[in-house]
Amino acid sequence: MTATTQKHQATLEQAVQALHGRTFFAHYPENPSPEVYGAEADAQGREAFLGRRGQQFAELQQGQPEGWAGQEDSPYEQAALGIKYPYYAPETLVRNAQQSFDAWRKLKPADRAALLIESLEGMKQRFFEIGYATMHTTGQAFMMSFQASGPHAADRALEAVAAGYEEQTRFPEETRWDKPMGKYTISLNKSWRPVPKGVALVIGCSTFPTWNTVPGMYASLVTGNPVIIKPHPKAVLPIAIVVAEVQKVLVAAGLPAAICQLAVDADDRLITKELAENPAVKLIDYTGGTEFGNYIESLQSQGKIVFTEKTGVNSVILDSCDDLDKVAQNLAFSVSLYSGQMCTAPQNFFIPEQGVKVAGTLVPFDEVVQKLAGAVQGLATNPKAAPHVLGAIQNPATHERVEQMAQRGHRNVLAHGKVENPMFQNARTCSPALYEVDATQKEHFSQELFGPIMLAIKTKDSHESVRLAAELAREHGAISCAAYTTDAELKEDIMDQMSLAGTAVSFNLTGGIYVNQNAAFSDFHVTGGNPAGNASFTNPEFVLKRFTWVGFREPAVG
Repeated sequence: MTATTQKHQATLEQAVQALHGRTFFAHYPENPSPEVYGAEADAQGREAFLGRRGQQFAELQQGQPEGWAGQEDSPYEQAALGIKYPYYAPETLVRNAQQSFDAWRKLKPADRAALLIESLEGMKQRFFEIGYATMHTTGQAFMMSFQASGPHAADRALEAVAAGYEEQTRFPEETRWDKPMGKYTISLNKSWRPVPKGVALVIGCSTFPTWNTVPGMYASLVTGNPVIIKPHPKAVLPIAIVVAEVQKVLVAAGLPAAICQLAVDADDRLITKELAENPAVKLIDYTGGTEFGNYIESLQSQGKIVFTEKTGVNSVILDSCDDLDKVAQNLAFSVSLYSGQMCTAPQNFFIPEQGVKVAGTLVPFDEVVQKLAGAVQGLATNPKAAPHVLGAIQNPATHERVEQMAQRGHRNVLAHGKVENPMFQNARTCSPALYEVDATQKEHFSQELFGPIMLAIKTKDSHESVRLAAELAREHGAISCAAYTTDAELKEDIMDQMSLAGTAVSFNLTGGIYVNQNAAFSDFHVTGGNPAGNASFTNPEFVLKRFTWVGFREPAVG
């Protein structure tokens, strides 16, 4: 056992236990207070981020680059960050990964896991820098940027490390096999090795550049596969910092930095498809839109193993509750958080035409819709809360989608508007819009409308609401579902129908937990059971498919 392995063994064991218990476990504190991270951590992180603007990112240890490229803009300033990253041709990245394969795969799983945890400890020292980098590439407000790209992402990475370590050590490395044959015994010495598949590619998204990237990245690394990280060109810096920390640990251990490489597009050459189609790339993780995700999944016909998280149509089923105001406030926060730019954000609100039962009294449909609209508007116009909840719009196309929705002729219950941010006057912002749609207009609500768009869909009754929500999940995918009911029989029906549709359900949330939040070591993010994605992190399959068990046997002597 190396010193690094011994150093992190307790953490690894705790993480494995947390996987089984599914109770609250967070190795990296989400509170950015000075008591946790130090009095100067925030200022130092902000200064580090500001110092990168207009500069070359020179931390990577991947050798002499072929050029420098960068395309990031701040949604808060609508101005270029000016950061340039080293560019390497796809064939160079793949060749370097192949050359590093043997050194990495020959380490024991416990040693690989320890080195990866060591990299997360380095990442921890830079959570604030990563937070500001995320803020100014994705448009998330700072608190969300810090938590999602820092401690929450690190916990997801640790979860993947723990799962990979456990699966590779589930069986003994060797044993003596004795088979009684009457007067004699046949004895064999048997041993087994978990053999990694080869070069892995992780394709990141523009809205959650670390949280969605590190599970696949660390799952492939812990199982012995060299990894090429290909971030979205508009959100490179957060994951570039993480890759730099991994490389520091690798080099310090005498290992090739090319075990974990950053790949960026040249300004005139998009390289994702070239990397994905390279015959040497055996594993691909992808987060992003459905169209490109379907293309990535099609590469399975070439023998590649693919893990995807694509888009989904997320539903809210409103049947009955005890306090409609609390329900409306919870849902208003859910749709407003990061302006709806989350794969788990609710979109379709199924409401019976006769209304919602509230503490035994029927509240009419129109009043329920107005409650939702009022709660959203109250949050969006709150000068103290709105900028810190809604953040900014990452992609201009998202804002254009909201504008286009206003021209479709639906009854507009709540118009979208600009969210004032006193710190960033030029921020690209948009508050949620709410439209009323009839259940017969299925073509209008059967696709994901990414961003701050809410649809109040009038159904015949709650049974039709459940049927439609499950049908959409089966046919078009869903990652989350919120349901509000005090009827035990209906609750069971929702659980049954949505489970068959491969969709997790959050029931009756009214406090500080929201449908679009997932906790590491407890919640499985995406199920892999509907078109929204074919993988779930972190379940055993997420790591098992990254290596193969190979056995050896020979006659035992003595």
